[in-house]
Amino acid sequence: MKPHIQNISEDVIFSVMCYKDEDEELWQEDPYEYIRMKFDIFEDYASPTTAAQTLLYTAAKKRKEVLPKMMAFCYQILTDPNFDPRKKDGALHVIGSLADILLKKSLFKDQMELLLQNHVFPLLLSNLGYLRARSCWVLHAFSSLKFHNELNLRNAVELAKKSLIEDKEMPVKVEAALALQSLISNQTQAKEYMKPHVRPIMQELLHIVRETENDDVTNVIQKMICEYSQEVASIAVDMTQHLAEIFGKVLQSDEYEEVEDKTVMAMGILHTIDTILTVVEDHKEVTQQLENICLRIIDLVLQKHVIEFYEEILSLAYSLTCHGISSQMWQLLGILYEVFQQDCFEYFTDMMPLLHNYVTIDTDTLLSNPKHLEILFTMCRKVLCGDAGEDAECHAAKLLEVIILQCKGRGIDQCIPLFVQLVLERLTRGVKTSELRTMCLQVAIAALYYNPDLLLHTLERIQLPHNPGPITVQFINQWMNDTDCFLGHHDRKMCIIGLSILLELQNRPPAVDAVVGQIVPSILFLFLGLKQVCATRQLGNREDRSKAEKTDMEENEEISSDEEEVNVTAQAVQANHGRGDGEEEDDDDWDEEVLEETALEGFSTPLDLDSSVDEYQFFTQALLAVQTRDAAWYQLLMAPLSEDQRRTLQEVCTLAEHRRAVAEAKKKIEQQGGFTFENKGVLSAFNFGTMPSNN
Repeated sequence: MKPHIQNISEDVIFSVMCYKDEDEELWQEDPYEYIRMKFDIFEDYASPTTAAQTLLYTAAKKRKEVLPKMMAFCYQILTDPNFDPRKKDGALHVIGSLADILLKKSLFKDQMELLLQNHVFPLLLSNLGYLRARSCWVLHAFSSLKFHNELNLRNAVELAKKSLIEDKEMPVKVEAALALQSLISNQTQAKEYMKPHVRPIMQELLHIVRETENDDVTNVIQKMICEYSQEVASIAVDMTQHLAEIFGKVLQSDEYEEVEDKTVMAMGILHTIDTILTVVEDHKEVTQQLENICLRIIDLVLQKHVIEFYEEILSLAYSLTCHGISSQMWQLLGILYEVFQQDCFEYFTDMMPLLHNYVTIDTDTLLSNPKHLEILFTMCRKVLCGDAGEDAECHAAKLLEVIILQCKGRGIDQCIPLFVQLVLERLTRGVKTSELRTMCLQVAIAALYYNPDLLLHTLERIQLPHNPGPITVQFINQWMNDTDCFLGHHDRKMCIIGLSILLELQNRPPAVDAVVGQIVPSILFLFLGLKQVCATRQLGNREDRSKAEKTDMEENEEISSDEEEVNVTAQAVQANHGRGDGEEEDDDDWDEEVLEETALEGFSTPLDLDSSVDEYQFFTQALLAVQTRDAAWYQLLMAPLSEDQRRTLQEVCTLAEHRRAVAEAKKKIEQQGGFTFENKGVLSAFNFGTMPSNN
C-alpha cells in the first residue's frame, strides 16, 4: 500500500471528493434534498465521499509523506485559474478534511491564514453556488485557526455573515450558518464583530430552519443564543413564536411519523426554546410572554400524545416555574396528573424537577388547595406501589421527604401517617438497592423531624401485612442497620438530625432503648462521612482553581496538600463505626460515590440552606440536654465509645462550637459591623476525661 498511496490519493480519493454531476443535478432540482443528503449522518455511513475522506485523513496522519504531497497537489489546483472549478472544490474539500492535522503541524499551520485569504475568501464571491458553499465549509473547518492579521478574521466573519443573509442558494446559507457560529464560538473578536447584527442573523437562521427543517441549523441557533444571551432577550418573544410555529408545522405534517429527521429537528426546537427560557430568566416580563407560547406547545404535545417529547415539554414547564408559578402553570399540574394516570407514570423521574418546583417555589399556593397535595401524593403512591422501577421509586420517596421538610410547621399533620405508611409498606416488599431502602427510611426520619410525637404515634398504629404488632421495632432496627448507607451531604445530615432527636426523646419507645449502644457510634460515623464530603469538595474546588490558573507548579502543589487533607486512616474508619479493633481497612474502601453528592440531593430542601439547622450544633445540643436531664441514659449512650471515638466526639464538639461562633459572628457583622468571640458554649460542658465502666 505504501508505494501506491500517493497515486491512490490523487487519482481515486481526490476524484471521489470532487463535486459531481449527480450533486449538481440534485442541487438544481431539489436543493432541500441536497441539504438533507449532505447532513444526514446515516447517509454518511454509506457515502463513498465520507469513506474517501476518512481514508485520506488516516493516511495523512499515519504516513508523514502523504500530507506535504497532497497539499502541494491541491495548491497547484487552487493557484491555476484554468483548472476545472469542480477540481477546486475537490482541493478545498481535501484541505478542509485535513484541517485538524494541518493546524497541529508547524510546517503548515502558519500558512493556513494565507490560504484562506488568497484562495477561500475570493471563492466566497464565486458565481458558482457549490464553490461558495465549499468555501463556507472550509471556514468552518479552520474556525479555530489563530489569526495573526485581524483584518483576515474580520473578513472571514463578514463574508460568512454576508453568505448567510444575502446568498440566494439555500445550501450556501446552511454552510454559512455553521461557519459563522463556529467562528463566533472559537474567536472572541468575531463574537464582538457580530454583536450589532444579532437580530438579522437570528431572523435568517429561523428562516432557514423553517424552510429546511435542518437540525444542524437548529443547533446553531441554540449555540448563538448562549453566545448572545443579552442581545437575545430583546428578540426572545419573536424568536420563540417563530420556533413554536415551526414546531407546530412539523408535528402536524402528514409525514411526521414516517421521517425520523423531523423528530430530531422538532426535539432540537424544543431544546432551543428551553435555552431561550434559561437566558431570559432574569427578565420577568419576557418570561411571562414566553409562558403563553410554551403552554401552547405543551398542550399540542399532550393532545397528540407524542410521548417522545414528554421529557422536553416537562423541561420547558420546569424552566417556567423556577422563579414563580402562575395560575396557568398550576392548572398544568392537574393536566399532567391526568396524563400521568393514563400513559406516562414511567416519566415520573422527568416530572420530578417540575414537581419539586411546585412544592418549593410556591408553597403557599400548594397548601391553599388540598387537591394539590392529593395529586402529588397519589402520583408518589402509584409509583411506589407499581412497577416503575427503583429509580422512579427513589424519586417518589424523595418528593415525599421534600414535602415534609418544606411544610414543617405549616399544618400538614394529616399527611404524615399517609406518607410514612406508604414508604414503610414499600420496605416490607423486596428492595434491591440500598438507595431505595435509605430513601424510604428518610421519609420517616423527616417525619420524626417534623413532629416526633406524631411519628411515634403513627408507628404504633401502623399494622403492616405479615408483620404482627406495631412496626416501631422494625423501623428502628432497619434504620440502625442502614446508617452506613446514607450517602452525600443531605442524607447524612438528615440521618444525624434524626438520630439526635431519637437520643433526646424523653418518652422513648423500648425499641430505642434496645439500640442505645449503636446511636452515638452511628452518628460519629456519619460525621466522618461528612468530613470526607467536605474535604472532597475542597479538593474539587482547588483543582478547578488550579486548572483555571493553568500553571503546572500550582496544580502539583494543590494535589499534594489536598491529598494530605483528605487522608483518613483505616483505624479512624473502624473506630467510628465500631467495627472492631485490630483489623485494618484501606482508604480505597471508601467508594467514590460515598464521597460525592447523590443525584437526589439536587432536589433541595430547607435543610440544605446555609441558614438552616446546623447538624453539628443540633447533635451536641441534644447530647448536652441528655447529659443535663438524664445522666443514666447519657452514660448508656457514651459507654460503648472507644478512645478513638471519644476523640472523634471531641472533634465534633469543637467544630460545633466553631460553627456556632462563626454563625453568630456573621449575624452580628450583618447587624452591627463587628463581633468579638467569646469562649463559651457546649464544648466546655462535656467531660470526656473518664471512660464509663462497662461493668
